[in-house]
Amino acid sequence: MKKRTEHILPLVYTFKVEGCLDKKWADWFEGMKMKYEGETTVLRGPVADQAALHGLLARVRDLNLVLLSVERCEPGQGEKR
Repeated sequence: MKKRTEHILPLVYTFKVEGCLDKKWADWFEGMKMKYEGETTVLRGPVADQAALHGLLARVRDLNLVLLSVERCEPGQGEKR
């Protein structure tokens, strides 16, 4: 079994959901940055811990959004997004 790594800083995650989510929902996703790639909404930002990650996933579910992908970004990856 792998040893769990403790992170001092929150990890950054990128979520992609189908459709163009209205900007008014950005606050509901705890201030994650929102952009669009065609008909896909991309949410990106820091996630404090696993409980916060599951909370964000629950919000995707509660809005009945189609989750296309979730990606944990390495430190410094995609800073220009």
